[in-house]
Amino acid sequence: MPERGRTRWLVPFAVGPRGRLATVQLWGSFLIPLAIWAIVSYVPMVWHPLVRITDPGGVGYFTRDALVEKPVFAEENRRMIAEGGAVARGVPANPVFLPAPHEVARSLYKAFTTPPRRKGEKWLHESLWQSVTVIFWGFSLSSIIALPLGILAGVFRPISRLSEPFIDFVRYMPAPAFGALAVAVLGIYDPPKIAIIFIGTFFQQVLVVANTTRKLDRSLIEAAQTLGANRRQLLARVVVPGIAVDLYNDMRILLGWAWTYLIVAEYIGASSGITYFINQQAKYRIYDNVFAAIILIGIIGFTTDRILDWLGRRLFPWHSRASNPGLLGRLLARKPSSAPPSPPASLPAP
Repeated sequence: MPERGRTRWLVPFAVGPRGRLATVQLWGSFLIPLAIWAIVSYVPMVWHPLVRITDPGGVGYFTRDALVEKPVFAEENRRMIAEGGAVARGVPANPVFLPAPHEVARSLYKAFTTPPRRKGEKWLHESLWQSVTVIFWGFSLSSIIALPLGILAGVFRPISRLSEPFIDFVRYMPAPAFGALAVAVLGIYDPPKIAIIFIGTFFQQVLVVANTTRKLDRSLIEAAQTLGANRRQLLARVVVPGIAVDLYNDMRILLGWAWTYLIVAEYIGASSGITYFINQQAKYRIYDNVFAAIILIGIIGFTTDRILDWLGRRLFPWHSRASNPGLLGRLLARKPSSAPPSPPASLPAP
């Protein structure tokens, strides 16, 4: 019998019910990288390859708050000592492209409360809304076509043989390669960006849905055929309900895939959305705003996934009835139930 500790690594395991321990693990997964970031930012002995000048002393080209490399700082101070001049003073600092957590948090607040630098530029929340709109339309159009096509390809072999070879060929083409063509056909504003999201998710989506459809337990189809179900009934009453849970989870994963194409898509044509905000802040070398925007994208994506996870538990309660609703479910639930789940009804004796 294998050791218990080793089986956890070598044998597939279920995620299991979500309770207090899972909530602690959820927060822990965020606190660990945050702690590493804080250590690198605040502990002087960790990295800090630069020196922030607090007093330039006798060094002519040093200015207050300037960042210089440690070897340059040490060399100039040695020169000042040899010449009898005033030495420069400074504190260890990280490069400008690695702001501290409190600087990013402050910038995130200011980004929503400070007007844009130029007249006519959009606020951060307006840029975010434009990006969310691009994601919504691109992924929605992809799903409207890919879901039925993928299900049909997974059920009917002729459709699979007719569609999947070409789709498998196109899916290896980078979606941004179609950018120039999308601009030529659709203009320079949001339509070509939506097209890039569509191209980046559609072909993968068809193959994922088809593969999920083929994993349906064949005994369910055979049982329905024994009861006299025709093809339409098999598709509508057996196949689609049987794969609904897995399809829902596939859509959650593919929605995250669509977000990964957002930055590339918004470079197409006229720069807009959150990408324009990131580029403008990088141009001004305000990297704490860049970090804030990137983290904000992650927060939106993670929150969306948590909401979809909670909604999936409501839509498909039979799939996860043995597990707790999780943190979001407990927050949204009207009244937590402490009663144990009732045992399933037994089948009548033959």
